This record gives sequence, structure tokens and C-alpha cells, in this order.
Amino acid sequence: MLGPYDRFAKLLRQALDVELSTHSGNLRLKGIEDDIHEARRRIDHLLGKSRKGRELGVREIEKILLDGQSKSAREASQEAVLAMRSGAKRPVARFRIRPVEPRNENQRRYLDVIEKRPLVFGNGVAGTGKTYLAVSAAVHMLRSGEVRRLVITRPVVEAGEHLGFLPGDLQAKLNPYMRPIYDALHDLIEHDDLVRLEEAGVIEVAPLAYMRGRTLSNAFVILDEAQNTTIGQMKMFLTRMGEGSRMVVTGDPSQNDLPPNTRSGLLDAVQRLRGFEGVGFVEFNANDVVRHPLVAQIVRAYQAPSRVKEDAAE
Repeated sequence: MLGPYDRFAKLLRQALDVELSTHSGNLRLKGIEDDIHEARRRIDHLLGKSRKGRELGVREIEKILLDGQSKSAREASQEAVLAMRSGAKRPVARFRIRPVEPRNENQRRYLDVIEKRPLVFGNGVAGTGKTYLAVSAAVHMLRSGEVRRLVITRPVVEAGEHLGFLPGDLQAKLNPYMRPIYDALHDLIEHDDLVRLEEAGVIEVAPLAYMRGRTLSNAFVILDEAQNTTIGQMKMFLTRMGEGSRMVVTGDPSQNDLPPNTRSGLLDAVQRLRGFEGVGFVEFNANDVVRHPLVAQIVRAYQAPSRVKEDAAE
């Protein structure tokens, strides 16, 4: 069952969040209940074929252990319909997640608000974990089946400098703008799992302009760098929310890269929606910074009155 050098056991660990071991000729499974049941079903299916005298190739064994293709499409369809009727939460994919713990009280409150409110604004200075924690909460809800998709977007705005022509196809041109999102995802999800989830359309990372005209149902949607949205863009984004969806909007109002005299859609939305039922707001400050200790000092220095202005006034 374990295969040469435990190869098959390792494949099953990749597909499901379970640990396999042997004791006195018995196979032991350890993990969460749903994954154990699924792992046992796949193992029983594999052993059933073996007991019937069938010679199984490596690829067929891998297909059974990784994909669990032991039920007919008709049976799977019937189960899906029953699950929908009963309102059961069924994960769309299996993958491992790096555990993340809040590092201060404000981060703990932020995760609590995300869990309880369908729309949350996380605003504040850089290095406080606004985006990272939102992505962490999203992948956990995706893993548990509370949402069916994860969509992460941000406005494509140059940060105070003109990059000029970028080589490559459209995806290559967008990668520099989306890199911070992928950094968070790669830190939380193994590379192979992330590639698989993106190819299946379960995880989508796209510019804000790609959201127009869409309805995002049963999805966890994150808008990052929201201080760089215009009022019209923010309205467009917020009205994408569909049935069973959650949204988190993150941004740092002090790092606005919009053209002069253009009001930030983030500040406008916070002003308009504060006090609405179902909308949560969490503000982060320099005391919440979790990057290098110098970052908090840098943030405070830039928040302090400028000596240049004082000298000029004198």
C-alpha cells in the first residue's frame, strides 16, 4: 500500500491533509475527520481492485490516490446535488495551508471581524499584515468549503514612477504589479498546490479592471492597495459582491499614487459605509507593525511634522 520508498503514501499526503504510518501490519491514518474518511475510501478502492487480481500500473494507482476517481460521474453528480440541497459545505479542493497566528490584539480583532462580517475594510500603515492576514483567512475558508473561489485583485497603478514599456505577454506585464499577492500565496500554500488551484480557476489573481461586469458569487474577494482606486472603481468593485460572498478591502491611505486632486475611493467608501450593518472596519497604526522593528520607527517618522516645512516657515 505504501509503495516503494513510501511513494504512494507521500502522494496521499499531498492530496489530503493526513499522515500515514504502519504498526504491526496495520495502516494508521491521522488527520481531520473528513480527510481520513476520504483517504480510507481511496485506499479501500485501491485494495478492492488489487484483491480482484487486477494488475495496477503506477499511473492508475496515482490517479486513485490523488484524484479519488473511484465513483462514477453519475454518483458524484447525485452527491453534489444532495449537498447543494442540504446546504452542506464541501471543499472544492484539497491542499495544505501554513498555519498563521495573529501577532497582536489588533490582528486578532481583524481576523475576528473578517469571520463575522461579509464586508471588511482593513486600513492602516505598511507592515501591519493587512493583506497577508486577509489572504490567510481566505485560503482557510476556501479549504473548509465556506467559499468556492478566491479572487484577489488590485488596481494597476505605478508607484510614483513611470516604468515605460514592459516586455512579454499580458501576464508578464501584470506580474510586477501582482507580485506582492503571489508572495503571500506562496508563503501560505505549497507551489504545486497553488499552480493546480490557479489552473482550475479556484484561485484567481487579476487587475481591478478585469472585475467590471462580473458577479462574484460564493467567493472570497480581496481588493488590495485600495487607496489607489478612484471613487468609480471602488463602487464598481463593491457592487461585484454576489450571493454567499465575502469581501475584504485593504489599503494604506498615506501611500496614495493617484493623480493630483483625485479623491481616493478607499477614503470615500469608508466615509459612506461607516455604520452600515454587515460592514466592519479595522484601523492599523505604527504599533501594529510586524515587519522589521525599524519599519515602525520609519512609519512614525513620516507621520511626524516635517522639519523641512518647519524650516521653510521660519
